[in-house]
Amino acid sequence: MNKIAAESWEDVKGMKSTGDILLPSDPLDRVLGQEEAIYLAKIAATQRRHLLLVGPPGTGKSMIARAISMSLPKPRQEVRIVKNPENPERPFLEILDEDQVNDEDSVRAESVGKMLEPEKAPRNVAERLGYLCKNCGKYSLPADASCPFCNKSKMETGGDSNPFGDLLTGMLEAAMPQGVIPGRERVHTTRVLPDGTEETVIFERSGEYIRMLDGKALEKRNQLNKRSNQKVLVKLKRNPFVLATGASETELLGDVRHDPYGGHDKLGTPAYERVTAGSIHEAHEGVLFIDEISHIGNLQRYILTAMQEKKFPILGHNPQSAGASVKVEDVPCDFILVAACNIQDLDSILSPLRSRIIGGGYEVLVDTVMPDNSRNRAKYAQFVAQEVLMDGRIPHATVDAVEAIIAEGKLRAKSDNQPKGLTLRLRELGGLIRAAGDIAVMEKAPLITADLIKEARKRSRSVEDQIKERYGSYMKGMSKDVSDSQKEKSQYYFENEHLDDQMFN
Repeated sequence: MNKIAAESWEDVKGMKSTGDILLPSDPLDRVLGQEEAIYLAKIAATQRRHLLLVGPPGTGKSMIARAISMSLPKPRQEVRIVKNPENPERPFLEILDEDQVNDEDSVRAESVGKMLEPEKAPRNVAERLGYLCKNCGKYSLPADASCPFCNKSKMETGGDSNPFGDLLTGMLEAAMPQGVIPGRERVHTTRVLPDGTEETVIFERSGEYIRMLDGKALEKRNQLNKRSNQKVLVKLKRNPFVLATGASETELLGDVRHDPYGGHDKLGTPAYERVTAGSIHEAHEGVLFIDEISHIGNLQRYILTAMQEKKFPILGHNPQSAGASVKVEDVPCDFILVAACNIQDLDSILSPLRSRIIGGGYEVLVDTVMPDNSRNRAKYAQFVAQEVLMDGRIPHATVDAVEAIIAEGKLRAKSDNQPKGLTLRLRELGGLIRAAGDIAVMEKAPLITADLIKEARKRSRSVEDQIKERYGSYMKGMSKDVSDSQKEKSQYYFENEHLDDQMFN
């Protein structure tokens, strides 16, 4: 049966399971409800606007942020740090476009040369590299100091003509440092081209194979060697979604790693190699998502600066570190900020940051309930199919199981004083689907059924609900479950036990 889009509940009723539902190709259309937020998110993705999402956990804020990143064009720039020979503590910044990176990848591919089986390489080359035994003429890995076929050393020169061959060979093997294998790592040869000119050809060991580098490959390798004193800071091919929730200062802004030897030419690591990108730089051309943004405190002001300038320096943040004096200016960080918080945390967001978001984007209060109608019931079925797909370990659900999920959604909507709606607090609802799926797997059931949803509902209750069922109330449960010493420290015990004693004394 071909999959069909679930536009109404009538579409769902004709299906065998949620496996028949065709999921939307646009990731934003996979978000349930939140029509205003989705509309603004599409604007944010198209126009590169910032977004502040306000509402309780589990209502799809992070899903909206991920969907925006998936709707963006792929990154077009790669950021690199280049050694500054005149002032190593001020590395250069280099920004390459997609064509330049692809050209370099082509050069790198051509610089690899050709991989040959040892039998197809010139015999004298295979012998000198340690693949071919001089004695028996058989091939083996150069890591084998002695030929596994004739048990003679590959360093022997042929035997009977030298009565002291065994003695000399043993002395040479004993003199070799541990781990050094016989033969050469590379062999230089020449060959004549069809036009009569000569070119250098190099053969190198490469595990089970021999790498052959002709003149063209050597030329490409030399080109790469000229670019060796640089480090890729932000790759061209990268995830456009960067999660920076709860990030520390160095995680958010980048850092220069400490090296006890500092910039010592022979012992230390060069400064440019110790520079690390922060989340704001990794999100360049993508989305920087910060949930609970109020929790990063004063770091919000750095986010504001990065949003304004679209570039931010990287420097060492620890004054005791060898990287404290290293600084890279103007590292690009042109990102879309998607921030999220709860209603009670709005006052903890810096006013200038909110002003920047409003001036270059939108604020939206997410919905917690959507109307209970045919279209949204079909959305619930789509939600179940999406949860099954994302989990990857549970079976699809029957239509009656979806109806049970809808009933649960209606029940939870009542807590938001909207008894005729369907809840959009979907994180816990997704947990219920997974719990039912786990039971189905354990019972070897092909699909999640309504009965399994009911059973999962009992098993996926919070601990608080379990305490209330067992003891009658949370406070009674606490008084029953704690030890005597813990009771003495318990506010409940003090207020309800000691107070009684005072009244009667």
